[in-house]
Amino acid sequence: MSPAAPPFQPLARRLRQATQTRHTQVERSALMQRLLRGQLGRADYCGWLCDLHALYSALEDGLDTPAVQQRLAPLLDPALARRSALDQDLGQLHGPDWRADLQASPPAQAYALHLQGLAIRQPLGLAAHAYVRYLGDLAGGQVLARVVGQSLGLAGGPGLAFYDFGGPARVGELAMRFRSGLDQLARDEDEAQALEDEACAAFDRHGDWFDWRCPP
Repeated sequence: MSPAAPPFQPLARRLRQATQTRHTQVERSALMQRLLRGQLGRADYCGWLCDLHALYSALEDGLDTPAVQQRLAPLLDPALARRSALDQDLGQLHGPDWRADLQASPPAQAYALHLQGLAIRQPLGLAAHAYVRYLGDLAGGQVLARVVGQSLGLAGGPGLAFYDFGGPARVGELAMRFRSGLDQLARDEDEAQALEDEACAAFDRHGDWFDWRCPP
């Protein structure tokens, strides 16, 4: 009798391990360090939010398409959507004309185009970018909300909707549900490897984007 095949590693754990080094590099980028230290002024912060809006618009438009919804059903949760919150924050921090005044950076625009392409040709790949973005937002949102609120004088009021997922218990619940849904997606090793590769590429794109916004 041949030996039993090794158990299939949970996808959330696999992606975390595969992207750990890249994740650390992005966290140490000049942009993230300035953001975490409260050193990003309002204009630069609004530019970063504009980039995020471009990414989330592409990602969430893709997640809303029927083919993607069918393939990624275990992962989808409307409570994670961030585009509307970014609309609110940009309107509050920049003003109602932010769409006319601000333009996403070239790396963010290229990233958004990549996400649009995945929605058409490789719907499963969007899960890797949802993993990078949504779990990152859930993990770091509370800290960033405090720092941004203090540095921009928002005092926990309007302008911080992007970080608001609810209280700590709600944040933990959303993260747990997302990981559980992610673990249900890969049907074989080829799909798991494709998601791992796309998650690594997502962090590489973040690195290029952050370095454009704030050169090392």
